[in-house]
Amino acid sequence: MIRGIERSPIFKDNRDREDFISRMGLLAQETGTRILAWALMRNHVHLLFFSGPTGISKFMRRLLTGYALRYNRRHRRSGHLFQNRYKSIICEEGTYLLELVRYIHLNPLRAAVVKSMAELDHYRWSGHGILVGKGKNDWQEREYVLLQFHEKEGNAIRFYREYMEEGKAQGRRPELVGGELIRSLGGWSQVLPLGSSVDKMGHDCRILGSGDFVAEIIREAEKKVRRYLRASDMKSSIDNAIKEICLKEGVGEQELRMGVRTRKYSGARAKIAYHLSHELGISRAEIARQIGVCTSAIAKAIQNLEGAENKC
Repeated sequence: MIRGIERSPIFKDNRDREDFISRMGLLAQETGTRILAWALMRNHVHLLFFSGPTGISKFMRRLLTGYALRYNRRHRRSGHLFQNRYKSIICEEGTYLLELVRYIHLNPLRAAVVKSMAELDHYRWSGHGILVGKGKNDWQEREYVLLQFHEKEGNAIRFYREYMEEGKAQGRRPELVGGELIRSLGGWSQVLPLGSSVDKMGHDCRILGSGDFVAEIIREAEKKVRRYLRASDMKSSIDNAIKEICLKEGVGEQELRMGVRTRKYSGARAKIAYHLSHELGISRAEIARQIGVCTSAIAKAIQNLEGAENKC
């Protein structure tokens, strides 16, 4: 979900809308992003898609930056066009895909931009018309969505229309655009067993799905966080060890990392290599990168110190 700054318009005319759609379609094809549903409103946009190999961030950054630059040039304005970062919700496909397709495509009708389903069929600025065959593009996942209703196109369109009609009376549905963790899980009784995991996710976690789905997303996120923290802690430990030994041996840390090869620096480098290998379990290749020599030199330095230690 993308909104204009201070809820101001992000489309002033059809040229703006055409530019946005053109950019979105080209980027979708280029990045392998599969767009399922979309709707352009006066001051906001809704998109539903499977992110491609490059991920959501790169797609959205290129789409919004390119559009904003062109919009500002054309309308002779400066500054931010969009309100903060886009709002993204990760959704469970089996449970919510069709619900979200319907919710997004009914946006123009809910906002009274169009007055009937017949008008919505011909509304150019959403994916609904593409699904019912009133428009065409090369990048929307039309077949994929229709196959959720029936394998034959005619029947699929008919069932899709019936599904849309059933959704008209539902109005705005906060549960489909908030996606808070507690609501998605089904209440505090489902959240509490997760313990501290919930605190890490924050109060506005945008995950829309069953309890099992949300828990799995949290587990995946925590794995990434732990990997990052381990890498961050290890980098800090390496830096501290190098700094401490350089100070003790009376050599400059910067010069040592640059590969200075005097006897004094070589001695300090050997002690650092030995410490990082034996005390922290750092690979020899990584030690070599950190202190400016080749891996074979690190292996030799460690071997020499191990030999000296054994003699003692």
